[in-house]
Amino acid sequence: MDWLSRHYQQQITYDELVGEDAIPRPAAAPLFDYLSTLGSNELLARRQAANAAILAMGITFTVYSEAGNIDRAWPFDIIPRILPRREWMHIEEGLKQRLQALNLFINDLYNEQHIVADGIFPAEVLAGSHNYRDACRGVHPPFGVWAHICGSDLVRDADGTIYVLEDNLRVPSGVSYMLENRQIMKRLFPELFKSCTILPVDDYPNRLYETLAALSPRGAERPLVTVLTPGIYNSAYFEHSYLAQQMGAYLAEGTDFFVGHDDVVYLKTISGPQRVDVIYRRIDDDYLDPEIFRPDSALGIPGLLRAWRRGTVAIANTPGAGVADDKVVYAFVPEIIRYYLDAEPILPNVPTYLCMRDADRNYVLNHLDTLVVKPANESGGYGMLIGPRATPDERARFAELIQANPRNYIAQPTLNISTAPTLVGSHLEARHLDLRPFILQADRMYVTTGGLTRVAMQPGSLVVNSSQGGGSKDTWIVDEEASCFRE
Repeated sequence: MDWLSRHYQQQITYDELVGEDAIPRPAAAPLFDYLSTLGSNELLARRQAANAAILAMGITFTVYSEAGNIDRAWPFDIIPRILPRREWMHIEEGLKQRLQALNLFINDLYNEQHIVADGIFPAEVLAGSHNYRDACRGVHPPFGVWAHICGSDLVRDADGTIYVLEDNLRVPSGVSYMLENRQIMKRLFPELFKSCTILPVDDYPNRLYETLAALSPRGAERPLVTVLTPGIYNSAYFEHSYLAQQMGAYLAEGTDFFVGHDDVVYLKTISGPQRVDVIYRRIDDDYLDPEIFRPDSALGIPGLLRAWRRGTVAIANTPGAGVADDKVVYAFVPEIIRYYLDAEPILPNVPTYLCMRDADRNYVLNHLDTLVVKPANESGGYGMLIGPRATPDERARFAELIQANPRNYIAQPTLNISTAPTLVGSHLEARHLDLRPFILQADRMYVTTGGLTRVAMQPGSLVVNSSQGGGSKDTWIVDEEASCFRE
């Protein structure tokens, strides 16, 4: 504990590992006891070993803003984020509830639209959705599930409350980095994994394969599953290739497929065309099928939507699932849960102002210096305003954007999100972080044990996205009643 007290200064917020009295939380105490025995030189040596392993394994992420540098090594911090199992069980139930309700919502929107007719979800919000796809009307995918893989972003406020910040239902990424983070930590701290009860994450590729295989329209014992990638220049290409390899699935680009006259998708192989049962697509709707969406797309498969509507191939996530991946829709998720499940939300939303409402818009325009403003359909932290850290000119520009297109913007209070000790240089510093667990749904549901903890590497920054310079930590869900994690 002395090592921690000498090397760490807390921020005025909730710290994931350290209590207000500067003593490690019970779940983190064994970690810091162990780190105290290592000393700073040994800890720095292990960080160097982690960085070398990342380079040797080719774990990369693309940052497009870095001129002349397409790929960079995955940024990783060796101090893990720790959550007790009791708390995680509550979070897991909340995530399952949320995805179940969202899939019922999507299925309803593309079919009967009861939630609109009953006045729960405004028709004008649906009419203004960039991600609603007319080509998907009347489709009934297997199990009524449209979003099979969801990455929900969670944050903890200063009072300790866990909030859902957003749901990623189109092509959520990051799970491969969660898996690789764990492998690196096992190499760095084998002693802790041997003596402590840290719940595993290694079964995700098997769970993902089972989820995809359950969608097969032929019910084959070993369906042909493919991962559809835009190619090597995509920011998440490492993940595409990693998951395909781990599942034993084909990794292929759009030009590797064709749709026959029988409306069946085939994969070109050295053994000749093979019928495809399931496509795990990692490209956006707009580029998925040039016959239906963007005609200039060279990334998709002409005729794919035709085959999908005929039921000869399954697609995960389905086209059109992004209708619920909208920050305006996000504001209605508590009501969506109540409507479809007749239950109260287990995990709360962040309080949200809808700029399309006159009263909300007036409030937002008068309080831009205290709010975070987000566009409805951007991701990766792009296009948003963090009011307290913005210049007057930036706030003025956002006021014009909001007034020009109020449907496209929401605003939320600036949360003082939690921090955790992070090894910066040769000492520990507090850095803000979030958590992205992954939820799978087909014939059953599964939630990763923890998820990808993303950490802002700049002091005071709230932007954790890897595409904008953030890093990551391994996430440990620990059983405090077992092994070394005893209170």
